[in-house]
Amino acid sequence: MVRVVFLHPDLGIGGAERLVVDASLALQTKGHETLILTAHHDPSHCFRETTDGQCEVRSRGDWLPRSLWGRCQALCASLRMLFLTLYLFFCLPAEIVIVDQVSTPLLLLKLLGFPTIFYCHYPDLLLSPPSSSLLKRLYRLPLDWLEQFTTGLADIVLVNSSFTKGVFRDTFSSLSHIEPAVLYPSLATTIFQEDGVRPAELAELAEGQQVRFLSLNRFERKKNIGLALRALALVGPEGGHLVVAGGFDSRVEENVEHELELRQLARELGLEARTTFLRSPPDCEKVWLLKNCSCLLYTPAGEHFGIVPLEAMYCGTPVLAVNSGGPLETVSHQDTGWLVEPQAGAWAQVRSEERRVGKECRSRWS
Repeated sequence: MVRVVFLHPDLGIGGAERLVVDASLALQTKGHETLILTAHHDPSHCFRETTDGQCEVRSRGDWLPRSLWGRCQALCASLRMLFLTLYLFFCLPAEIVIVDQVSTPLLLLKLLGFPTIFYCHYPDLLLSPPSSSLLKRLYRLPLDWLEQFTTGLADIVLVNSSFTKGVFRDTFSSLSHIEPAVLYPSLATTIFQEDGVRPAELAELAEGQQVRFLSLNRFERKKNIGLALRALALVGPEGGHLVVAGGFDSRVEENVEHELELRQLARELGLEARTTFLRSPPDCEKVWLLKNCSCLLYTPAGEHFGIVPLEAMYCGTPVLAVNSGGPLETVSHQDTGWLVEPQAGAWAQVRSEERRVGKECRSRWS
């Protein structure tokens, strides 16, 4: 048995967090002992396995700032992760440390003698929006160099898709000697054995009206959720109802702003009566939505992997996704869904093959 500790910056609701939880559970089935050490864990905004005793979670260092006056999030994330590393060294036993998302602790972990695995979801330097500001470029310069340097210190580097592996090679030019292994995120199939619970917000849908389309993403602008709304507007009144659901954290300014932007867009398009917004639905409601919608609309372009399309296909629900990034490795065009250019007109043309494609989705898992 090996004692494995995961270092994760913020254990909320998202694909990276889902991977950490599933990896912890999988290691336990092999007889290993696991602990997720994180700077933030809110029991009201997390996966249920982290609160019902399946995964041991310890939160330390949340008193450290997440940003400085709304800026310097990357710097603060690194400082919080370094604090977790020191806490690990002084307070916890560990034989292997798996670092997720933020590579900064790898230098300290190496100096302290811990064997390490780094799971790279995507290079952080590419997630920071480009800026013409000289001050912003000077701020990012040492952080970007540090990310590349510390990533190279891990004993093993894993990436979440072949797409990310290619981006890793192109981005980290000084790490050409490292060949990251692709380890696809797993799927927590147990929760999908349940029927789920219909969200209370959908109780007043008109008699016979069903949820035809579902968008399940965090409320972030890069997720391009507006594409789903614009496509629905082009389909017309017969298009059915759309549920826009996903991770929402009131501490994150973008989440708050973007939900308001999407609601405003729905009003402008005349879709208020045909659209329901759900903030951070629990797993039981997410399962119901995935099983009872006709099609999942997966709108991000260049998505690093994307766990939601897998969840939908496992439930027998076809996926309409942008034809780039991770979905190219998971969605089979015209078999388990459709891969289409991110244009509202092209999405509106995809119509009623849900039943045949849905059967194909489920057969891929049998």
